[in-house]
This record gives sequence, structure tokens and C-alpha cells, in this order.
Amino acid sequence: MTAVAGTSTIVLFHSAYGLRPAVHEAADRLRAAGHEVVVPDLYEGQTAETVEDGMVIKERIGRDELLKRAVTAAAPYSDRGLVYAGFSLGGSLAQNLALADDKARGLLLLHGTSDIVDDATADDLPVQLHVADPDPFEPHDWLNAWYLRMRRAGADVEVFRYTGAGHIFTDPELPDYDKEAAEAAWRVALGFLADL
Repeated sequence: MTAVAGTSTIVLFHSAYGLRPAVHEAADRLRAAGHEVVVPDLYEGQTAETVEDGMVIKERIGRDELLKRAVTAAAPYSDRGLVYAGFSLGGSLAQNLALADDKARGLLLLHGTSDIVDDATADDLPVQLHVADPDPFEPHDWLNAWYLRMRRAGADVEVFRYTGAGHIFTDPELPDYDKEAAEAAWRVALGFLADL
């Protein structure tokens, strides 16, 4: 199956909180825009009420195992040319997969990035990041260095910062939620996806 112009197959990874209702709502929003969306449960049913609890689950599973689960979830769809997307921790995983997949069509990061290896290549990969400003998990110095490294790798990067929003400002059930910032981010992100 090939993607129709303006539509994509998107793999959407959850945050350290696990596969919460907000992730399903985001997937439904993307489906309503005509995209096919795969939503892996990397925590295998576990969810967290606090970021601290989420970090405990993440550490217990381990980063290597989370990456392995993410790769396994994306693999059946990768021939289509995936758009990788994720929230916070999920954005970090999505970035790692997108940079390793020469068929990737795009990378949509909500609230999170990852380190970039020196020899990474992302030839003209469209990348869009939506992040709180300031964000304790994505400080300015880090984001500036991240942006430069992504550009050096060849990615076509856009960064959107939301002043005063909380870290995961798109999740209505979290204290971070900022309705105005969330709606603005989704408007821009849907436009980004439509143009891929």
C-alpha cells in the first residue's frame, strides 16, 4: 500500500507516562486528518500518574529494550516510508528510529528530543519540534546544540516554542496542560504532516 498525497503512516510513541488517553486522542486527531496511525504500547499496559513513576517504569524496562520494542513496532510499516512521532520520551525514541531509517518521510517531536551521533545523516528529512519555553527537560543550550546537529546531519528542522506552557502541554489530564499552546501546536503539526 502506498500513501496518498497529503496522508502518511505515522508511528506515534507515548511519553514516560505510558499509553495514556491523550495519546489515543492525538492518534484520533491524526486519523481524522486522513493519516494511518500506529500507537505502540512500549510499557505493555503500564501507565504512570506522575513523571517520577514514569521514570521508574522507564528505568526498569531500560532504554535499549524500549528502543528494541519501538523498532519491532515500526518494522512492519517501514517500507511505506513512515513518519515517526512521539511525546517527550516517545519523541526521543522516534528521533532515533527516524535517523536510522533512510525511508523515513518525516519526524514530528512533541516535547522531546534525543542526542545525535556525530555521523548521523538525515538528508532533507522534514523535522518539526514543539516544545515548552522554558522546558526543564529541554533547556535552551541543549535545544540550540540539538538544532545545529540536526541541521549538520541534513535535516530540514523547524522548532516551535510555547512560552509559559508546561513540559507535556498537550495532555489535558496533566498539570502541564495548556489548551491554547496545545491547539496551536496541533494546528501547525497537522499542516506539517499534510505537506509531507
